[in-house]
Amino acid sequence: MIIQSSSVHIPTSLTSVKEFLCDARNISFLLPQDKISEFQASEEQCSFKAQGGILINLLFDEKNEQFVRYKSGKGSPFSFTLTIFLDGESENCHGHVTFDGEVNGFMKVLIEKPLKALFEQMSIQMKAYFEQN
Repeated sequence: MIIQSSSVHIPTSLTSVKEFLCDARNISFLLPQDKISEFQASEEQCSFKAQGGILINLLFDEKNEQFVRYKSGKGSPFSFTLTIFLDGESENCHGHVTFDGEVNGFMKVLIEKPLKALFEQMSIQMKAYFEQN
């Protein structure tokens, strides 16, 4: 199952956004605080409980010119990658979140709509964070 958020304009450099996203502790700034609990993080990984009590564990995987990628860690309910694609110029960039998960048909019906909303919110929060800082 692949879910992609809308692309947002981020009013800062591509380099700054990538540096920010490569530190898993910063993922908390992208998450809707009213829909998560028990957020814990180090530079390389973060975990939290999503609404409904589902444990999400993200491990930093890789970065390159076009993206920063996290993968599912131990305790996650299924295998997935979370990739934040970025493109831009010296002072501005655009980004969107893409989720690619190995989910069966029954699980897809249950989680597709809430995950789509979560990734849209993450994109909006990414834009808002850099507008404020």
